[in-house]
Amino acid sequence: MSFSVLIRIFFNSLLLGSIVALATLGIVLIFRTSKATNFAQGSIGTMNAYIAAYFTMTKGYNWFLAVFIAMITAFLTGIVIDKLFIRPAKKANIVGKQILTFGIIMILSGIMNSERGILRELFPSVPIRPDSLFEITNQISIFGANVEINTIFVFSVTFVLLAIVFWFIQKTKWGLATRVTASNEETARMMGVPTKTVTMFSWAFAAMLGALAGIFLSSRVAMDPLLLIGVQVSAFFAGVFGGFATFYGPVIAAYLIGFLINLSSYYAITELKTDALYAEVFVYFMILVVLYFKPYGLFGKKPIRKV
Repeated sequence: MSFSVLIRIFFNSLLLGSIVALATLGIVLIFRTSKATNFAQGSIGTMNAYIAAYFTMTKGYNWFLAVFIAMITAFLTGIVIDKLFIRPAKKANIVGKQILTFGIIMILSGIMNSERGILRELFPSVPIRPDSLFEITNQISIFGANVEINTIFVFSVTFVLLAIVFWFIQKTKWGLATRVTASNEETARMMGVPTKTVTMFSWAFAAMLGALAGIFLSSRVAMDPLLLIGVQVSAFFAGVFGGFATFYGPVIAAYLIGFLINLSSYYAITELKTDALYAEVFVYFMILVVLYFKPYGLFGKKPIRKV
């Protein structure tokens, strides 16, 4: 493997890792604050990515303005889901909440597959590839490797956003309220923390992260209602691999998975002459092996129950 190929794999891994990291952080945030495994994260992100595509392709809006509108609709989507579905089922067990998120998937999939009425223009039945800020053909040379400007842009935006989020969680009062709610919601409520508001905004922010992941991915893959299904699978693996007990562990795991998938895919295609899908299966199998020895993830810790 030449050095230029390694550089290209590295930057492609940053692109994939950034998209997975955004979805992963949303899943972890909801799991920690709502004690729910959000299987609808991909559908929520895809629906709002469609909205950004609608305003750029159909209405001719500026890319930044279209993304801004999609972020607003994603924020509102998260609030609606929390108020209509999650909060009434607050006392349900974990399995009940998981089934509830599957119900949300069915609702959102039905909306995105609609071919009649006002939604026909917003969610076309034919897969589309919306405009992005930078075309994939726009490239620069780094150590002899052609790297897409779009890749650098996605990683830069994700890095800055994640840095702001982690600073917010660690250094602000609202971040403290989020961490306390994630640690023990009942205790947090007794201390005067507005846990309902924290949970609501967690769903809203997670929806925004999912939408951003969908928007970034749509510049490379034609959009359809299953746009983020593969990303969501990788995001769940990243959450378990990094450890759901932390916010930063799953994000680091997301980038690690992105690198392993790209590296193994390269060898699968060039050396083994086989499909890259087998490389992904191999990576996920290796993660399961690691979890056998570290069941709480790379950065997770065994919970200590005090009596």
